[in-house]
Amino acid sequence: MTPSAPSGSSGSSGSSGPSGPSGSSGPSGSSASSRFSGFADTYDAYRPPPPDGLAELLCQLAKLDRPALVVDLGCGTGLSTRYWAERAARVIGIDPSADMLAEARRHPLPPQVSYLAGFSHQLPLPAACADLVTCSQALHWMEPQPTFAEAARILRPGGVFAAFDYDFPPLVGSWLVDAAYAEMDARVRKLEQEQQLSAGLSFWAKTEHLARMRSSGKFRHVMELALHQRDSGSAQRLVGLALSQGNVQTLLKHGLAESQFGLERLRQVAAHELGDAPRPWYWSYRLRLGIV
Repeated sequence: MTPSAPSGSSGSSGSSGPSGPSGSSGPSGSSASSRFSGFADTYDAYRPPPPDGLAELLCQLAKLDRPALVVDLGCGTGLSTRYWAERAARVIGIDPSADMLAEARRHPLPPQVSYLAGFSHQLPLPAACADLVTCSQALHWMEPQPTFAEAARILRPGGVFAAFDYDFPPLVGSWLVDAAYAEMDARVRKLEQEQQLSAGLSFWAKTEHLARMRSSGKFRHVMELALHQRDSGSAQRLVGLALSQGNVQTLLKHGLAESQFGLERLRQVAAHELGDAPRPWYWSYRLRLGIV
C-alpha cells in the first residue's frame, strides 16, 4: 500500500517483510509508486486485510462507538480502506499511485467510502476532522516527521494514529514452505542490491517506527502491540503473495527468470506441501499507536 515523497533521507529496511508503494523517490528517479505499478490486481487479490480486532481496539482507545471519519494513508488498492466500510460513518483512502487508486475504484463503492490522490506529508483535509488515521503496511515508505505532523493536524483531540504491518510470509503450517520462502526472499534482496535496482529508493526501518513517533512530539502517548489473525490459503495464494512483493516484481520487470531467485522452487514446494485446497494459516500484525 502507498504514501509520501521523502526529502531524500533513508533508513535501513525493517524485518517485517514487503509492503505497499509510496511516492518516495531518490537520486536515481526510482520511486515506490512506480515500484508497485503494473500489478495492482495481484496485490489486491492476495494481500490480507487488517485484522478483525483492529476496529474494536482503536475505537476503545479513541473512546467512541463508531468513528465519524477514518483517514487511511497509503491506502493502495483499498484493502485497508474497505475494511472500514461497515465500521465507520465515513472513510477516505489517500494514495499517490494512480495505478493503485484505479484498482481501488474498480470495486463497488458504498457512499461512505471515497479515495483521494495525495501524499502523507500534505493531506488535502482540514484540521481536526478525523477520529482515526490509519496506515497499513506503508509507513516505512513515508517521510516520518512530516507524516506524523499531518496525521496529528487532521486528528481531533483524543484521536488515534495507527500504523500497522504484518509479518511476511504468514505461518502456513509447513516448515519446508517457510524455508523455501525465506530462501527466495534472501536471493531477491541480494540480487536487487547487487544489480542496484532499488538505488535511490528511500525507506525507513519498521523496527524504529515507535521511536520516531515518540521523538516527533506529536503524540501524548505511543504504544506498540501485536494482533493475530487466522486466515486460509493454498499454494496458489502463497505464490500470489510472493508476486505481490515490489522487489519480486522489480526483478521480473528487469527480465530475471523465476528460477534465478527461487520463485520457481517456491512454486514446487508449495504445490507439494499445501496443494490446491485452502488450509488454515496465520498472520501476525505489529501495531504502533499514537494518541493525539
